[in-house]
Amino acid sequence: MRFNLLFFFVFLGVLYLSLAQGLYEDCCLSFTKEIKPSVKKRVISYRRQEQDGGCNLPAIVFKLKSGRQFCARPGDKWVQDLLIQTEHKKTRNRHRKH
Repeated sequence: MRFNLLFFFVFLGVLYLSLAQGLYEDCCLSFTKEIKPSVKKRVISYRRQEQDGGCNLPAIVFKLKSGRQFCARPGDKWVQDLLIQTEHKKTRNRHRKH
């Protein structure tokens, strides 16, 4: 009986640790300084990385058509321009679908 109980708690501990490893956030650790115009055209979306939780750098994470992502510094002018351009693309695409 003790062996079964010990085995059960060891199993729970291993399960907990394996699940906890999958909870890490995908954070930007560095920034892209500039990108080519051809890459800017392939941006389809973005998300903001806030400076909280496991991420200690504020960033904009752009996603390309290929699924690749890159991180940019939120205050850079080219990043602000690309955010506006991406929003215009989203709005234009929504109007086309309706």
